[in-house]
Amino acid sequence: MNKFFERRYVIGGVFITIILILLARLFYIQIVDDKYLLYANSNVNRKIIQFPDRGPILDRNGKILVQNSLVYDISVTPKDVKPFDTLEFCKLIGIDKAEFDKRLLKAEKYSHVLQSPFEQQLSPQLYASLQERLSEFPGFTVDPHPVRTYPDSTAAQFLGYISEVKDVDIKNSGGYYRPGDYIGSTGVEKAYENVLRGQRGVKNMMVDSRGIQKGSYANGAYDTVAVPGERLTSSLEINIQKLGEKLMQNKVGSIVAIEPSTGEILAFVSSPTYDPNLMVGRERGNNAAKLYNDPYSPFLVRPIQAYYRPGSSFKPLSALIALQAGIITPETTYNCPGYYWAGNRKISCYNHEAHGTVNLSSAVAVSCNGYFSMVFERIMNAAGRKDILPAFSSWRENVAKFGLGRKLGLDMPNEKRGNLPTAQNYDKMYNRGGWRSSTIIPLAIGQGELDATPLQLANIECTIANHGYYYLPHLIKSIGTRNVVRPEDTVKHNVGISGQYFEPVIDGMQAVVDHGTAAASKIPGIVMCGKTGTADNTHGKPNSVFVAFAPRDHPRIAIAVVVENGGQGANWAAPIASYLVEKYLTGTISRPQDEFNRIMNANLLPDLSTYYQHNKKRAQLDSLKKSRLDSARKIGPVKSASNKNKRDPSVKYLAAIKQKENE
Repeated sequence: MNKFFERRYVIGGVFITIILILLARLFYIQIVDDKYLLYANSNVNRKIIQFPDRGPILDRNGKILVQNSLVYDISVTPKDVKPFDTLEFCKLIGIDKAEFDKRLLKAEKYSHVLQSPFEQQLSPQLYASLQERLSEFPGFTVDPHPVRTYPDSTAAQFLGYISEVKDVDIKNSGGYYRPGDYIGSTGVEKAYENVLRGQRGVKNMMVDSRGIQKGSYANGAYDTVAVPGERLTSSLEINIQKLGEKLMQNKVGSIVAIEPSTGEILAFVSSPTYDPNLMVGRERGNNAAKLYNDPYSPFLVRPIQAYYRPGSSFKPLSALIALQAGIITPETTYNCPGYYWAGNRKISCYNHEAHGTVNLSSAVAVSCNGYFSMVFERIMNAAGRKDILPAFSSWRENVAKFGLGRKLGLDMPNEKRGNLPTAQNYDKMYNRGGWRSSTIIPLAIGQGELDATPLQLANIECTIANHGYYYLPHLIKSIGTRNVVRPEDTVKHNVGISGQYFEPVIDGMQAVVDHGTAAASKIPGIVMCGKTGTADNTHGKPNSVFVAFAPRDHPRIAIAVVVENGGQGANWAAPIASYLVEKYLTGTISRPQDEFNRIMNANLLPDLSTYYQHNKKRAQLDSLKKSRLDSARKIGPVKSASNKNKRDPSVKYLAAIKQKENE
């Protein structure tokens, strides 16, 4: 009996203990810990994405090129959609019922319970009218979103544009991007996406059954703050950029201007261009379609994607290689009768002009094809006429040091390498041993299979201006308030030409402007050294080419201008370049306004009646050329430090910023 009573007390004690534990737990849940309260309220918690301001982009002097404005995006959560007046909703946002059904079905397929984008980039005015009635449309929410705006409507190809992320962007982002987000698609916006985009924040809000906000969820304990993107200071000088675009209107071509002492790009003109504001807003899709269908290809980034034969602008480079190799001296002369015979091939000077006896400098000044054809044959035949392979390979290697035939590593996507033919290319075209110096003699004057981008042409001028070296051309001067720069942008790239050989070449280039082929473009009070080019063009008149740097002593600007179908380099490219050089160096243009207006108002656009026929023919020729050249390319491009890292350049900036923060 005693054992029974003892067992009863034990059992009672256990029950009392359990009850006390339950009471204590209940007290903790209800009074101390609010986690379960939050769980209970989770069905009315709405996460509102706080989109950060994308980093602004400035010109080299601090003028804003790109900034942000606020628009509003409509999102839908299919499970919350209840019957409402869809026609009224469609009328408010400017779509029809069929489009409404299509978008709602797409959202349902994406997720029944998650938000997805429905309509984007509503103006503040449209948002204001919709916000007043938003409670009538259950399941739909409107959130602010910063987008780009371009105060000067300039430098479209330089800056690029942003667009909605694609599935591949979401997949490759490691979970960062979601449907409806924006991402840099072209230009600087794409190249520096990682530093421009910033970091999203999240604000948790309590909402009622009608979706009306009732205050912060958990007093903001789970909120995160959006971090704005970093500011980019570009190398662009807005005044000459705008001047270049004005002078190139109604023309097809490109302008690239670089500061030789740094490699910073001062002007980056691709013509025809477009207003970058067209790529923002609800009409973006329609505007983009029109631009894509424009036969003059405004989306083509001509400074780095268009291929042009350098023409006579290549002659100074050819002379430098010959001087370094000891093939010629500055005093080497040639008696020009107006042509040169390379084997049984006649190379004529422009308009068959007989230049008489010329030396290196005067040959540059008058652009004598005969002189430079003679120089090229001497280079190729130094070891004999039959076996030119070693001489050609050496010549090609020396040309490649100036940046031709490879990417220069510009901090922008989709840079092209141009074309610097290899011996394997010619073996394929003419059979091994079947080609001689006379076969490839057009290379002597920048023609034949040699193709360059305007960026490469401007970089050659930087090299000559610096007497033998260049810095990698780049678009971004610095990033953030710490003014971080890429380490590789401060490295000199030597081309292997002794400094002493540049002076006679530069003498000739100065004479080009002082009293030679570009004398009409001489700038009062400024010594400009340049070279005109009249480059072969397979689809019409020759391209007008001009390259230059100024002033001669302590050069501050190097420039390359290409005007397609412009004829002689002196006609269009040279005056355009001279206006930009003078504007940059002096801040003004001193020459007559009527001549400026003539250049600016000239319409040199190709005739559209023959444009499509030409493009079809050109595509066939390009395809044939590609099959003959590229299929023979058994060796890779010339390697350089700039090609080793093909990652987003902003990655390097981010690493540099982190390093500075740790210092």
